[in-house]
Amino acid sequence: MIVMAEPDWNHGEEESASAERRSDQGSNQERPRKIIHIDMDAFYASVEQRDNPELRDKPVAVGGSQARGVVAAASYEARKFGVRSAMPSVTARRKCPDLIFVKPRFDVYKEVSLQIRAILAEHTPIIEPLSLDEAYLDVTENLQGFASATEIAERIRAKIRAEAQLTASAGVSYNKFLAKLASDYRKPDGLYVITPAMGPAFVETLPVERFHGIGPATATKMKELGIFTALDLRAKDESFLSKHFGKAGRHFYHICRGIDHRPVLPNRIRKSVGAENTFSQDLTSLDDMRDELGPLVEKVWHYCETTGVRGRTVTLKVKFTDFKIITRSRSSVVPISDRSTLEAVSLELLAAQFPLRKGVRLIGVSISSLCTVSTQVDRQMNLSL
Repeated sequence: MIVMAEPDWNHGEEESASAERRSDQGSNQERPRKIIHIDMDAFYASVEQRDNPELRDKPVAVGGSQARGVVAAASYEARKFGVRSAMPSVTARRKCPDLIFVKPRFDVYKEVSLQIRAILAEHTPIIEPLSLDEAYLDVTENLQGFASATEIAERIRAKIRAEAQLTASAGVSYNKFLAKLASDYRKPDGLYVITPAMGPAFVETLPVERFHGIGPATATKMKELGIFTALDLRAKDESFLSKHFGKAGRHFYHICRGIDHRPVLPNRIRKSVGAENTFSQDLTSLDDMRDELGPLVEKVWHYCETTGVRGRTVTLKVKFTDFKIITRSRSSVVPISDRSTLEAVSLELLAAQFPLRKGVRLIGVSISSLCTVSTQVDRQMNLSL
């Protein structure tokens, strides 16, 4: 466990960052915010190991062990062998022959998540959940009047350990981007602080894939432009980045300098959820693309299951070898209720593109027109009255 002293929150940030903050946010943002990112350690697998002592200290994968199964989560013992979430189960088994597969218990994970959320709410109402096991907190002003964000983070971690018998990693910084980087820095069971004085230097050697808003497709495009790290991004002016990346260019210009003005949003509404993958070699056969489609569907449905969100519109994204992108969508009257339907619709959209005249370098799947399960049920009940 790494614990650092509380930072001097009003000293050391680059002058350019301060100028950007004043111009973008006005006089209301006179001092840096205090943001905490809480991330439960191998959450699903840790819950299973907690509830079944026979699984402790053993490589565990939450997910299906069948031929077409996918790993939803892996314990740290399994990660040592290279097992990762969204990995096909057959690949995971090959990497770790002693891997123990456990069927997911999402009802239990949700219950534990609510217990953890209650602990977070003791300190601030400004909580932005990202999933069952991850959340941002703005503790600039907090309910218990602590001056130290680091102390709050440590208290949260201690209470989670005492009440839930689980470990959490925490990152403390002056914006969301750096707080998330900090929570990753000493996982598992760690706490790390990135001060305003540390921020710009901390990010400069990071690969572009680590930056918020840069997915596989954007990272590939950046590398084709000779941009591999934050320092490479800083070497490009804002007009260059806007020319090549549109509106996101300004965001990239700021984020590589450790500048992120996004507020913590306690009632964040997500419009869609998706996953995509860029292949090391272009694909041409439907069978190969079907194999790649499964893990993407698993990622999307995993989010739906853990958050209670459902959607009516499925969209397939295909990027060809010449970088041309097409999207194909299909909508239903009622939300998609199970993973197999999502996979079937995605596969039908993909199969409809064959025969292909060129290779495919990327496939993506997303679901939109989102609602919560309870909201949809209430709406249907009201219509039936």
